[in-house]
Amino acid sequence: MSAHAPFVTGLRLRCPQCGKGRLFQSYLKFAPRCTACGADFAIADAGDGPAVFVMFLVGAIVVPLAFVLQFALKLPDWIVLSVAAAATIGLSLFLLPRFKAILFALQWRHKAGEGRLAADADKTP
Repeated sequence: MSAHAPFVTGLRLRCPQCGKGRLFQSYLKFAPRCTACGADFAIADAGDGPAVFVMFLVGAIVVPLAFVLQFALKLPDWIVLSVAAAATIGLSLFLLPRFKAILFALQWRHKAGEGRLAADADKTP
């Protein structure tokens, strides 16, 4: 069991086991295993959770920003739309791999797997 905090390793995009190896081999594709400790990332499956968290967080940041730009600063619509679109795209691209890594690190820490019915628990795939 790792002593590495899931949020720290996730934000750094590092292996949840050793905290050193890279977690991704490309933008959102998990590496097959850690280059530092050899941990197998075959169970890596964060599902749609990271996208949902990122949508909520980015919306909570960009919508108030757009209101401030529109009503408090009275900027033209095209500027508000441009800034809001750029902020949405930039924040989403930055946050998505980090949230995916955090959710995987939490899965790793808690040894989470696919849910099974009690009747199927004794059958191994």
